[in-house]
Amino acid sequence: MTDTIAAAKAGDETAFAALTGGHRRELHVHCYRMLGSFDEAEDAVQEALLNAWRGLGTFDGGNFRAWLYRIATNACLDALRKKDRRVPSARSFAEVPWIQPYPDRLLDEIAPSEAEPHALAVARETIELAFLAALQMLPPRQRAVLILRDVLGWQAAETAELLDLSVPAANSALQRGRATLRERLPQQRGEWSVPAPSEEERALVRRLVEAHDNGDFGTLSSLVRDDVRVTMPPEPHCHLGLENLARLGRIAEEMGEWRAVAVDANRMPAFASYLRRPGDTVFRAFKLDVVRLVGGKAAEFTTFDSHLFPAFGLDTVLEGQ
Repeated sequence: MTDTIAAAKAGDETAFAALTGGHRRELHVHCYRMLGSFDEAEDAVQEALLNAWRGLGTFDGGNFRAWLYRIATNACLDALRKKDRRVPSARSFAEVPWIQPYPDRLLDEIAPSEAEPHALAVARETIELAFLAALQMLPPRQRAVLILRDVLGWQAAETAELLDLSVPAANSALQRGRATLRERLPQQRGEWSVPAPSEEERALVRRLVEAHDNGDFGTLSSLVRDDVRVTMPPEPHCHLGLENLARLGRIAEEMGEWRAVAVDANRMPAFASYLRRPGDTVFRAFKLDVVRLVGGKAAEFTTFDSHLFPAFGLDTVLEGQ
């Protein structure tokens, strides 16, 4: 690695790409947690890698991965300062309008064995939407400390050095961040983080997709909880209960024909929906629903637009059938 670093410092872009390529996805996931947005994370990683290239001469031969995390974290903190976002005040995706889903197919690029240093980077409980939304409630520096310590497993001294803090200041920020999360998240972890979907639950999602495509609300209502919850970031609305779900179903039915494809996002089941409007000949990408399952039924749908279909490996158009 020493020779590669020397070559990169001499201006060899291929050597620099070799140094950073293996870290790019984990840096993107880190920035995604910091910012809550897939697109903004991409911008932050691009900025971080540009800054790393420009500042490579200052790298003193220590831990290169930690050096990249320092640059990426600072890129996120700079982005958050420019946006001056209001810290959400409630346990609702509607309070985090910038939130976006993350494709599991990309998380799988860095899904390592438990012994590898970035194993925690894609752990289910640290990437699910509820936890991600709760992170956005923390002030940026607290958020960075909590992610580095509790998500990535860094030591206090490492975290303090990365953020140019004293160890007591870093520990204080961590305790405040943990206290805020305890207030925002349900006390019982199972209420916001669930195990990997079982085969039965995946079968449930397939039945949801079929009922969705057929406009079969009778079947759909039997597969969801009575207190089902639907949010549609960035819209500031929360739709609760079967009556509101039925109303949304009627609106969808009037729009045209639907086709859905099962996918996975944030280590949760999801389905991507295509709409063929009256008079059209093809189904066009329309929305993506991330589903939270509780007790063998759908408890929550978080509905996003079709903007990230390509990131999920999905076509934007399906031929009509």
